[in-house]
Amino acid sequence: MIGGNESCTAGPISLSYLTCVAHLLGEWTGVEHLEDYLGYTVYLLWLLLPLAIAFIYPGIFFLIFIYTSVIILHIHKRKLNGEKSGNVWDGARKILTTLWDGHARIWHGYEVHGNENIPEGPALFVFYHGACPADIIYFISRLLLEKKRFCCIVADHFVSKIPGFKIMVEAFEVLHGPKEACVNALKKGYLLGISPGGVREALFSDETYVIIWGNRKGFAQVAIDAKVPIIPVFTQNVREGIRTVGKIKILRKLYERIRLPVVPMYGGFPVKLRTFVGEPIPYDPNITAEELTAKTKAALQALIEKHQKIPGNICRALMERFQTRQKED
Repeated sequence: MIGGNESCTAGPISLSYLTCVAHLLGEWTGVEHLEDYLGYTVYLLWLLLPLAIAFIYPGIFFLIFIYTSVIILHIHKRKLNGEKSGNVWDGARKILTTLWDGHARIWHGYEVHGNENIPEGPALFVFYHGACPADIIYFISRLLLEKKRFCCIVADHFVSKIPGFKIMVEAFEVLHGPKEACVNALKKGYLLGISPGGVREALFSDETYVIIWGNRKGFAQVAIDAKVPIIPVFTQNVREGIRTVGKIKILRKLYERIRLPVVPMYGGFPVKLRTFVGEPIPYDPNITAEELTAKTKAALQALIEKHQKIPGNICRALMERFQTRQKED
């Protein structure tokens, strides 16, 4: 019941009004002590707020950060006046990569190690795919800004189906295959990046950093046909920045049926990210696609074992923002 000092028209509004509302709802619903239930509900909401933020933040980041990039691209496209001009897209790319690199530096203290392993000519980068490809975006941004090298990326077909992303695919020349398109890009002298594990590795790998490639070896055939080296690339702590709830079997079955990223993600933590560029695997005309795939996987696994403490730990990755030493370079 409401005491005499808890009037609906007197006393502190923040307390009296809510108390009166609880009392009126109690009389209307017939539930006794409704204010106690409401208080418990408010307590639970505050208790679960950090967890809710952890799951909501990746979505907010996606909507604000990525769609800001889309808006910038649309502004630049209007300057094209219906004509495709590489110079205008180059300007848009520079603006966006500067924006992305700034976020990488501020939020993750992002670093790239092994730039000396990047050849002057074309090459195929093979990435380990984290839950979110932010590290790949950071890497190609740093590559463009510091080395003036543009890197095309191979992405899943569903990327083009995301509302508003068509212009992003166009501006950054994102490829969905087939192999011939990838080979042609390399023969033109471009750098090309691919994650053989794709969405499956992004969603269902975990803090143990297991590589999930299945039987995929098309990337190896691309490198052989284009006669270019393969360069393994791994980003330290990429699984600690954003994680997935990928151990739920029903979600794995659902993904295999519809092939869309239906697994919830959480995080957005400002962990330390360091991208390590491995030594090139040179072109060998006598090697098969199966052998080159195995060789590339072994090289990428070696990078993971050398630079990543397993299992990954979010708190440790956060503390590395304040440390100068790291696992052996």
